[in-house]
Amino acid sequence: MTMKKHLALIAAASLSLTGLCLAQSDAPYTEGPVWQITMVKTKAGMSDDYLKALSKIYKSTNDEAKKQGIIMDYKILIGDNAGPGDFDILLMEEYPNMAALDGLRDKLDPINKKLVGSEDAQRQGAIKRMEIRDILGGKLMREVTLK
Repeated sequence: MTMKKHLALIAAASLSLTGLCLAQSDAPYTEGPVWQITMVKTKAGMSDDYLKALSKIYKSTNDEAKKQGIIMDYKILIGDNAGPGDFDILLMEEYPNMAALDGLRDKLDPINKKLVGSEDAQRQGAIKRMEIRDILGGKLMREVTLK
């Protein structure tokens, strides 16, 4: 085989592979940002106390994380629980993609240390919050836009 034919075959193969790579997914949606969701159940009569604690810690740390571009946004949703074992507060942090979660602790630890205090101070705050709420679980979910 001549060198020209060999190069022509390589070029043709490369172009056909490029076409495959550019092909669109058959999924009925496009992928969007990722949400880390925490489901919280406050103890009876303690919702306002918990929200006050969130305004000091959760708001300040997430405002700083947003300012630094670590998160895109955050939200707090409140509502009635559907039964005795259900949550009444959702804490949600929005990340641009799954890759943004890589090394997340290394990015957030300095913010927590600066705004909340030492690891011991953070631990003491967590213990106090356990008296007024239970964490029922968490989910990592991707936002999608339907095509």
